[in-house]
Amino acid sequence: MEFWQVLPVAISLVFILEGVLPFLSPNRWRQMMTLVVQMNDRIIRNFGLGSMVFGLFLLYIVN
Repeated sequence: MEFWQVLPVAISLVFILEGVLPFLSPNRWRQMMTLVVQMNDRIIRNFGLGSMVFGLFLLYIVN
């Protein structure tokens, strides 16, 4: 498959996965968002970096 065919599929899957928790448990999602708002920027950045590295690792394994 070509990049421009895979990109919309990947973005769609991200939206589906991101929507699971608020759909299944909106109260727990709201509590989690309250905790995120109170977090230090450094912690949020480290979490984002960890997520990106993990995603790159998964891509490397799949391909």
